Amino acid sequence: MKIITAVFKPSRLDAVIEAISEAGATGLTVTEVRGYGRQQGKTEVYRGAEYEVRLLPKVKVELACADDDVERMVDAITQAANTGTIGDGKIFVHDLESILRIRTGERDEQAISG
Repeated sequence: MKIITAVFKPSRLDAVIEAISEAGATGLTVTEVRGYGRQQGKTEVYRGAEYEVRLLPKVKVELACADDDVERMVDAITQAANTGTIGDGKIFVHDLESILRIRTGERDEQAISG
């Protein structure tokens, strides 16, 4: 099993959720986060004064899936989150040792199946 963590622009959230739902995801967690990568923030002007914004708003989506589903989920996220501009984000795939559904006690792949 794997856990996929994707960090990308907030404007792409609806498209990503739709894409991974169509790819077969049964659940996900969304967190609003702030950060920067290569773009190192940006400069904005407010009432004539220029200032630097170092941490940009991003969205982090996490989902657990079976090993066989990883490529399909990563492809869906990549296509939906891609705008072709700097700051599109990153996708991280980690090994997931165990999952437990609290309500039923189901473990591992049974715990993430619909």
